[in-house]
Amino acid sequence: MPAPRLPSLLTGFPPVIDQHTEILILGSFPGTASLDAQQYYAHPRNQFWKLIGSLINEDLPALPYAERLLRLQAHRIGVWDVIAACAREGSLDSAIRHARHNDFALLKQECPQLRRVCFNGKTSGKQEAVFAEAGFDTLVLPSSSPAYALMTFEQKLTLWRGIMR
Repeated sequence: MPAPRLPSLLTGFPPVIDQHTEILILGSFPGTASLDAQQYYAHPRNQFWKLIGSLINEDLPALPYAERLLRLQAHRIGVWDVIAACAREGSLDSAIRHARHNDFALLKQECPQLRRVCFNGKTSGKQEAVFAEAGFDTLVLPSSSPAYALMTFEQKLTLWRGIMR
C-alpha cells in the first residue's frame, strides 16, 4: 500500500532583513490575499501597515509596497514569518496543517544588530520561548489580522508601541 500523500504545500516569503535590522516582526504565515499579491500583509483590512506606520510616523498604507519595505528597513525593522510552508484552506491560522518552520539559525549572523523579536499574534508567539532562550528581547503582540477583532485599533496600537521601546 502506498504511503499517504501529503497535500500540496503553500510557500511563504523570504525575510525582509539586512545587517542593520534591530527589530524583527514575525507573523505566522501569509494569508490568501498576501499570497495572491506576493506581499506581506496585503489584505486591505489587515492593520499591520497602519500600526507600524503609526509607530514610525509615516503613512505606510499610502505607499507602494516596495516603498513600504524600504521605509521599514530605514527604521531598522524587519518582517518575516515563523512558518516557511504549510497546507491550509483559507487564511485562518487555525487551518494551518503540516507546518514547516523557517530556519532561524543564521539570524544572528545575518542581522548582527538584531535585539528584539516581536510576534504578530498568538500563533507566531508560540515560538517566543525559542527566541528568548537565544538571547533576544521578545514581545507577543495582538494580531493585526482582521480575524482578530477583540481589540480596537487603538488598543492594539497601545500594545504595539512596545516594539519601539
